[in-house]
Amino acid sequence: MRVVVAPDKFRGTVTAAQAAGSLAAGLRAAGHDVVEVPMADGGEGTLDALGGPNRTTVVSGPLGDPVEAEWRLAGRRAVIEMARASGLELVGGADGNDPVAASTHGTGELVAAALELRADDIVVCVGGSATTDGGLGALRALYPVHRLRGVRLTVACDVRIGFVEAAERFAPQKGATPAQVELLRRRLERLQQVYLDEYGVDVAGLEGAGAAGGLAGGLACVGAELVEGVELVAERLGLEEAIESADAVLTGEGHLDAESFDGKVVGGVVDLAAHLGVPAAAVVGATDPGVAGPLPVVALADRFGDEVARTATERCLTEVASDALAAALAAGPAQPRS
Repeated sequence: MRVVVAPDKFRGTVTAAQAAGSLAAGLRAAGHDVVEVPMADGGEGTLDALGGPNRTTVVSGPLGDPVEAEWRLAGRRAVIEMARASGLELVGGADGNDPVAASTHGTGELVAAALELRADDIVVCVGGSATTDGGLGALRALYPVHRLRGVRLTVACDVRIGFVEAAERFAPQKGATPAQVELLRRRLERLQQVYLDEYGVDVAGLEGAGAAGGLAGGLACVGAELVEGVELVAERLGLEEAIESADAVLTGEGHLDAESFDGKVVGGVVDLAAHLGVPAAAVVGATDPGVAGPLPVVALADRFGDEVARTATERCLTEVASDALAAALAAGPAQPRS
């Protein structure tokens, strides 16, 4: 059979490419023809999915320290992953972050670097940020913003959240106390009005504007189009064409939960498979009870135990690939979930 494997990363254990390769190894050992399409949703890993970095620029990190941020330039098309410049991991996680001071200035510097090299098609992948600054830091780094005229600027969003809601939803994960969350919420409310007054853009009505602590909304004010990251990656990698000619598709991620079907890879791949009438299944590290619905799911933690699933993820993926394919075929054409 012809099978497409299109997983996301298993955070903390394997990359999307490693996950795809491991699933493919199990299927090929069983005699199947496999197409590997490692996926991403606009967050960390999207730069790698879209070709990987080939440039490095020193920019301001989230808390002002210099960081060497990798990005990609191919012809006049640039791909920037904001986590490489303004990501939470750069400050050692939530414990090392200052959630109020954290800035997206470095991400704006990367966009400016792409402009200086005459890029006119720039994708900014958002997710994994340390910031809740509404993109103000990035915009300051891009002044004067008229140099973006004639440039196609696209923001690949990994969530659909609104601009102000970003504070309550994600700031605690970035180290914010309840009092800081309230401060950040009020700051985003004020910034929302500032953006309306200065740019004539009402970010309150933009789905996904709260991605990366409002960076998506800030960039929308200077002409960026906000799109779902998983759809952008799928389009650029030709995922639909690959699934059209397949008998089944396997996707997956580290932890399956309700958010997996809200602008994330698993939901996006399953929806595309459903649209094309192709069976699908997910292989995941672990899963929350009751979230999969009609989607067949193989959870490595259930099969091998949590420790083995985390320390020998690639071997586990290879071992369960054929079982996941069988489950997909038994269930029949996928059902839309997003």
